[in-house]
Amino acid sequence: MYLTIIIVYTLALTIIFIYSLSQLNLLFGYLKSKKFEDKDLLLFDLSKTEEIPNVTIQLPVFNELYVMERLLDNIVLLEYPKDKLEIQVLDDSTDESVTTTAIKIDFLRKQGINIKHIHRKNREGFKAGALKEGLKEAMGEYIAIFDADFLPEPDWLKKTIPYFKNPKIGVVQTRWGHINRDYSLLTKIQALSLDYHFTMEQSGRNFKKHFINFNGTAGIWRKACIEDAGNWQGDTLTEDLDLSYRAQLNQWEFKYLENVVTPAELPMIVSASRSQQFRWNKGAAENFKKTYKRVLKCERTPWKTKMHSFFHLLNSSMFILILLLAVLSVPVLYIKNKEPYFDLYFNITSVFALSSVIFFVNYWVSYKNIHGSGFKNFWQYTGLFLTYFSVAMGFSLHNSIAVLEGHLGKKSEFIRTPKFNMKKLSDKWKGNKYINHNLSKHTILEAILMIYFAFALYSGIKMGDYGLFGFHLMLFSGFSFVFFKSVTDKF
Repeated sequence: MYLTIIIVYTLALTIIFIYSLSQLNLLFGYLKSKKFEDKDLLLFDLSKTEEIPNVTIQLPVFNELYVMERLLDNIVLLEYPKDKLEIQVLDDSTDESVTTTAIKIDFLRKQGINIKHIHRKNREGFKAGALKEGLKEAMGEYIAIFDADFLPEPDWLKKTIPYFKNPKIGVVQTRWGHINRDYSLLTKIQALSLDYHFTMEQSGRNFKKHFINFNGTAGIWRKACIEDAGNWQGDTLTEDLDLSYRAQLNQWEFKYLENVVTPAELPMIVSASRSQQFRWNKGAAENFKKTYKRVLKCERTPWKTKMHSFFHLLNSSMFILILLLAVLSVPVLYIKNKEPYFDLYFNITSVFALSSVIFFVNYWVSYKNIHGSGFKNFWQYTGLFLTYFSVAMGFSLHNSIAVLEGHLGKKSEFIRTPKFNMKKLSDKWKGNKYINHNLSKHTILEAILMIYFAFALYSGIKMGDYGLFGFHLMLFSGFSFVFFKSVTDKF
């Protein structure tokens, strides 16, 4: 029994360590990208009328009562010739927002805006189905996509469209910003995580010419690229990741623009974050199952790209390993203190602590790039990083279930993340009609794990062994946060 626990524990530690090394490799790529200046870019000159292409903006929405007016008012401010721009509101809504949106669109149309309201009476294919339906009648050569909570700056198209003069470019993706970053502890740690993805991971992969992903919004597709790659498909919960890989396997190139920031709203309560995390993590696992064999067999794909694609598509599966490590760490604590012949093993495995150091350094580089360096920022970052990792571990049960469902092929609906339209920190969200007021079925299990890691802390103190105390404290804190916020956010 002891040996089985040790073997599984070691395998989990080893895989996470290898994953951290892949992230370290992305750090090196990211740092190189900051020193690199691409002087051979092909760019459209938008000052010349003949070089201005037709663009369609697609706004896929579903029951977005609180943010539709804000979205439409913002989109019409985009600076682009009116005769070259079309806006499609791809509306799958089933509530009163259909009527209010139609009224707003009619008003904008009378102002001379080329805007269409495409309302489907079913959600077949969910977001992918709506995008595919709109594509049938899109007049643009290029398709810009924004979710309902995104607010691009007026010059957004001027900063992105020029890159498509290069006929190899299939997608231009921009970095997400956060209009409510400082609303709460939950939004701060979500911002830290997303900032890391949109600086370190996206820039590092793109510079190294590895596969990256269109992030579902705040980017532009070449229409011919979408069609060549097999169009939008709704058989996974992350249709954006799916189409991204199919396009890059067909030799289309993606351009990531770290310096073009598109502000958006972060989920502000745990239930909203749960639904978003579930969709992203399950969708990634579904895409690994659907796509990776093709990546592996593709002779034109370099082995380094295959390796990074493996960890990219299995990124969410790390939660299963984290949960395994967490649960097994308590019996491991007892083995360590009762079986002295394992002493050498525990001395050797201490090297795996380097994984945490690598993540700490990587996230610091990302944080510093956005917030600046200096002791004060570093101190704030350290506290935020520890909090983020604690809460991420607190979500490990919920996210592991999502990943397992994805790998096992269990299908579920595309559940939209509720939007809040928060303008200032004092705004209230509890009247939002889209909030799910039912407790997650996983909440009780999270409470049990909270108690389990409280017991782990007690055991470490009783034995006088503090080697895993910090890890158990983070687990206890993370599961406590997720449990109590899940309960209190309902009332």
